[in-house]
Amino acid sequence: MSHHFSGPNLGFPDGDAQLNFTDLFVFPKAGDNSKSILIMNTHPSIGVNPKGPTTTVPFSTSALYEIMIDTDGDAIANIAYSVRFAAKGDAQTATLRRVEGKQAAGLGENGQVILEGAPVSTGHDAKVTQAGDYRFFAGWRSDPFFFDALGALNGFKFTGMDFFGDKNVCSIVLEVPNGQLGSQRLGLWGRIQNSASGSWVQVDRGARPSQAPFLAGDSLGTYIASAPAGDAQFIPFFAHSLEHTGGFTPEQAKQVAITLLPDMLPYEPARQAVFPNNGRKLTDDAVAHFLSVITNGKVTGDELKAHPDLLAEFPYAGPPHNA
Repeated sequence: MSHHFSGPNLGFPDGDAQLNFTDLFVFPKAGDNSKSILIMNTHPSIGVNPKGPTTTVPFSTSALYEIMIDTDGDAIANIAYSVRFAAKGDAQTATLRRVEGKQAAGLGENGQVILEGAPVSTGHDAKVTQAGDYRFFAGWRSDPFFFDALGALNGFKFTGMDFFGDKNVCSIVLEVPNGQLGSQRLGLWGRIQNSASGSWVQVDRGARPSQAPFLAGDSLGTYIASAPAGDAQFIPFFAHSLEHTGGFTPEQAKQVAITLLPDMLPYEPARQAVFPNNGRKLTDDAVAHFLSVITNGKVTGDELKAHPDLLAEFPYAGPPHNA
């Protein structure tokens, strides 16, 4: 179910829905090959453990929400776009920073401020902030992820019901000049840090949908607290899960696990986006690819389609349900 419930037992990291990374999307801007769109979704509006609605406050003010970018192929971030939120009465505002070099891979609040005081959206209309060649949005949006999650958890006996069809998430959307992305071959992932304990701690991360809840197994806590550069340590855990879900031999399972790690989205801005080879669009059926991989081709999808409320323009994700 993508990365929506990445804490223990399909809960949230530290029991806090605001700290839950759900999805990452990256694709070229339509009609302008000089820019890319980066979307990091967080904070599901509904939980399954415990069941029910989560807080209506969009983002945690003690957290950093970051899009990490590896520009040289070593699975270590060279650039990060980092967002910190502040309370302003009953509303929230956002500060966006660009972090470069060793600080990008480190912990804490660093980098050059690109914009600050950007309003966070909670209603139907999207509040968009422009800063030079950047555009920025943060706030509640309709969840673009489509998946018969309950059918998947019931032995892949699909019901035809899209669990996420009427759910919301909190989106961070960036329009970025390609010249600021560092190179033509990138690896991207999302990361959330939290400072509630008094020091910065990574509490969630991800890129490829569904891997953490379905494959990390007993290593889940360590997995979401780690970085892609160290993902080789999780190959045995992924392989063990693949043996059970797909009937792979141990050697086959290991080889498939290797193709899924490190957990990053590859992206070349000059090429058309299509998951899993180059970025990920909001309409890409990532579930069909993932199910085919983990079941060794026995299950090829849940026959659901992209949500009809997606927008053709910034911020692309549809307005929140019941706004």
